[in-house]
Order: sequence, then C-alpha cells, then structure tokens
Amino acid sequence: MSGVLHLAASGLLAIGLLAASSAVGAGAADGGDARGGAGDGGRHWVHTWTAMPQLTEPANMPPEPFTGEDVVLADATLRQTVRATIGGDDLRLRFSNAFGGAPLPLTEVSVALPRDGRAGAAAIEPGSARPVTFHERSATTVPPGAHVVSDPLPFRVLPGTDLTVTVYLAEGQASLDITSHPGSRTTSHLLAGNHVDAAELPGATPTDHWYFLSGLEVRAPGGTGAAVVVGDSLTDGRGSTTNMNDRWPDQLFDRLDSRPATAGTAVLNQAAGGNRVLNDGLGPNLLARLDRDVLAASGAEWLVVFHGVNDIGTAAATPAAQADVTAQLLAAYDQIVTRAHAQGIRVYGATLPPFGGNEMYDDAAGLRAETRQAVNTWIREAGRFDAVIDFDAAVRDPADPGRLLPAADVGDHLHLNPHGYGLLADAVPARLFR
Repeated sequence: MSGVLHLAASGLLAIGLLAASSAVGAGAADGGDARGGAGDGGRHWVHTWTAMPQLTEPANMPPEPFTGEDVVLADATLRQTVRATIGGDDLRLRFSNAFGGAPLPLTEVSVALPRDGRAGAAAIEPGSARPVTFHERSATTVPPGAHVVSDPLPFRVLPGTDLTVTVYLAEGQASLDITSHPGSRTTSHLLAGNHVDAAELPGATPTDHWYFLSGLEVRAPGGTGAAVVVGDSLTDGRGSTTNMNDRWPDQLFDRLDSRPATAGTAVLNQAAGGNRVLNDGLGPNLLARLDRDVLAASGAEWLVVFHGVNDIGTAAATPAAQADVTAQLLAAYDQIVTRAHAQGIRVYGATLPPFGGNEMYDDAAGLRAETRQAVNTWIREAGRFDAVIDFDAAVRDPADPGRLLPAADVGDHLHLNPHGYGLLADAVPARLFR
C-alpha cells in the first residue's frame, strides 16, 4: 500500500500540552533515579509513540539541497513533531540507523513543546527546549544497523499531546541509504545550519516524512501498558489528514484515553504502507521485523495484527498462487501468536476489509476476494487469536459486501477516509485493553 504497495508508478499495496514551565522544570516526581528501578513506586518505561523504520526510497529522501551526491542533511537542522499517547514525568528518545549505509552522527538534539500545541508546527514555545544527551554527552554516533536510546530527561509529558524533537547534524550522514518513516502524515521542517533551540525556523523547507526518530518512551506509573498495532497503509493512515492524527490507531487511543478503565494504554503504530507479512515490500516483512517492532517495544502487553491485504493483492491471480498465499498467511499468523505469547503478549487478530473495485487488487475472476474470505474465516473461527476484531464487518457495504462502505471509502476502493478509520477504531472492544 502506498501504501498498500507502491512499486514504480502503478503502486502496489503522529505531547506535551503542558505548561512550558512544568516541562522545563519537571524532575522525577518521586525524587528517585530517573533511570527507574527499585523504589520507583512501580514506574516503568513504556513506549508512548513509535514509527516503523524503513529504508528510504529515492522519492522520499530529504528534498534539495539537503540530499547531496553522497551525504544527507549535512549542516542541517531537522525538526519533527510526534504525538504521545500515554504520559509520564521522564522521557527518552530512540533514533534508528537500521538501514543506514554509514554511521549516523547526531550532533545536537533537543525536545520542546510545539507552538500552540500544534502538530507539524515549525515553531516551538519559547524557552521550552531542553537538551537531550547520550551517555551524558550532547552528541552521539549510531552505527549502521543499530539504534540508540537517549539518557532519561525530566520532562513531563501529558497523554495525547504533541512534542517537538529537533536534531542538528553537523557532518550529515555519508550515505544515500538512510532510515526514515515516509508515511508520517505529519509535517517536518528542514533548515540549513544549527537551529536546535530556535523558537522559529523562518524559511524552513517542509516535508511530510519522519527521519531517524523511531521511538519515544516515558517513565509511566505502574499499571500502564502498550498495545502495538502492525499492518500496512490501512494502519499507517493513507487517506487520513496530514497533521490531524486521525488514523484509526489515533482514534482508538482517543477513545481508550477517555475511559477510566482503559486510560493509561499506549497505542503504538508499527505499520507501513506497502508492508507485507510474508515478503519484503516497503520495509521488512512482518515475520522478520516482529522482534524489533513488537517484542522489543517497552511495556508491550497487547498486539493487534491487521495485516495481509498486500500479500493477497500482490500474489498472482491464479488458483495455485492464491491457495499458496492463504496457507502461508495462516501459518504466519500462527507463528506470530506463538512468538508473542512466549513474551506474555496477548494477540488480537483483525479481519481484512474488502477491496472490490480496486484497480490493482480486484481480479476479474474474484480469486483474491475468495482468499480474503478464507483468511477472514480462519481469523474468526480457528480460535488461535486471543480475540477477534471484525474490521471487515465494520466497513463493508451491506448492499455489496465485497466492497467498502461508500461513506468510508477514500475513493480507490481500498483505503479509508477519516470517517472510515473512525469506524475501525469504534469496532475495537475497549475491554480488550483493561
């Protein structure tokens, strides 16, 4: 998916609305070690936001002049906004160089509050910027294939609010292979020179991608946990509104946070447009990335698997190919449940919505539609998942069940609009996360 998978031109199938003074002056609430541990009153590190790392495609590289012949973002400031789900009194950042072709030198990093609490804003609240350190130093270098976790920073984060992360790279990354999450649906900003603490970025170049930043953790009270969602562009949010945080995981978080019984549940979006369960597409296949993106997520207690449309849609429309992808998908779901259960994570399976009328996936013989139905029947009836979330029932057209509900369809008969994503969010039983 672009996801649902972009190959060539045809395409195969986002924190701190707190007063600046509290953000700048906050310390560990219990006066203990900001790194957590005994004497913390049960507080522990939980991811509150994630973005699945990917190898950046040429079309999604930083725009000129920030991409050179052999170096990216040299002497450049990168300002990005992310939305926290759960809150905490301390935070730490994760930066990924999973797909970098060279070491990633981070010269200086800060965290601040966006101006007026607005997602995608280039401006930050004056005086709210705080320096981020790595082993008590302002700079760090991330080796190729690795990621880095910052030192804990006393900075109070409230649930459902936005945070601005600004990075300065003096030397840049000496490779055109870099790590990003192209489907940010949130505007980032680039400006030459070091402007890490600047309240304004006049003349900055906007780009709707995230680079390098892959996670935000908070030290949260006991009893909080994270629900990790894996999927493709239907979860990454194609058809949602840039800077409005109206993908279905965003809307699910809003609902959970509004209820006392489920407040304190982080919702982590580990999806990517074009991703597949079985084979690499845009990003590694789910079986390959499960350990990194789910099992290693801090505080993960639940996993929602809403994945498989791209596998069906990119397999040949022949009986043999569709029978094979059906068997492989069911075996993959079984493996995912087994591996997650071994880590004490409950796994919920979501049925796949229809794609009738989609130019790429709806074959004339209806073979892919039959595969989707067979996969959905297994999800509903096999009893392998700890619970089933029926997304198919939530957004199919009652008058034509092989197609999306017209009011939910973004127009390509595959992806959803914000209303459609709201229907998915509403179809998730809140009781699953108590």
